[in-house]
Amino acid sequence: MNRLHPTTRRQALRTLATLSAATGWTALAHAQGSAAKPQVLRLGYQKSSTLAVVLKTRGTLEQLLAPLQVKVSWHEFTSGLPLLEALNLGNVDVSADVADTVPVFAQAAGAQLTFVAQEAPSPSAQAIVVRADSPIKTVADLKGKKVGFAKAAGAHYLLIAALDKAGLAFKDIEPAYLTPADGRAAFERGAIDAWVVWDPFLAAVQRQSAVRVIADGRGQGQGDIASYQRYYLASTPFAQARPDVLQVLFAELKKAGQWVKQSPQDAAALLAPVWGLDAATVEQANSRRSYDVRAVQPGLLAEQQRIADAFLSEKLLPRRVNALDVALFKPGA
Repeated sequence: MNRLHPTTRRQALRTLATLSAATGWTALAHAQGSAAKPQVLRLGYQKSSTLAVVLKTRGTLEQLLAPLQVKVSWHEFTSGLPLLEALNLGNVDVSADVADTVPVFAQAAGAQLTFVAQEAPSPSAQAIVVRADSPIKTVADLKGKKVGFAKAAGAHYLLIAALDKAGLAFKDIEPAYLTPADGRAAFERGAIDAWVVWDPFLAAVQRQSAVRVIADGRGQGQGDIASYQRYYLASTPFAQARPDVLQVLFAELKKAGQWVKQSPQDAAALLAPVWGLDAATVEQANSRRSYDVRAVQPGLLAEQQRIADAFLSEKLLPRRVNALDVALFKPGA
């Protein structure tokens, strides 16, 4: 990844500092430096990082990395942006899945990241919901309304893309930047007119409240408006030092994804207590995720460019990001 010109880098850091009020992202200070061959895999994840939670609960990585004399330490984060910050600062080595929007902001700040894996699209795993008795019937009806979502998250891009398809601009709505927990509370007390959220939070509100989905990432036969691909990332110094560890991780993530899809009830039983949800809600959420873990190829990054351009147009990025200007891990290489 190319280094930013100092002025542009400062602009990127100021942009990310602005985001921190809503997301917990603080300005990126520096990239992790080279060190001796690491003997610990420090893996950052979110509670909703399905496949990472499966591996952690089963102790799979600990068993398979022992012959390489590598231990595993797990570090939980509240959302993707602070997780990526920790990765760039060298506080973790690998990030479990984050929404496709998050690496775009990291690129803009000059983070030295390697894309390890990608989950194939899950366009229905995030959606715009309204209360069942709301007069809002379509995305076009959101004009002048207050819409809650997590800033810079995949839900943010879904909203921008859905508004554009409906002939509206982002400025036509009143944004409310909220975490999933705060968004749920605001939605249920009527403080926002619509909420844009992802699974398993989406499945939870659908099963526990009277809501309607007015749009998700699917494009009704015209191509997805927001594919919602998720990425697993590593710091580039770690990727260069321990490709053997990343190979094990990639293989086990792929197996875990296949298991979740092939054994939905068993997977729901494992995840339900971790997520604090009933098994039926977890199973519904998992049914909308592909969990198809694959290598990241340049040809699969077109959506990343669309996301970057959309955020640039809303002045959330200081410069145009080239989605292809990234390091890619090659499994089996």
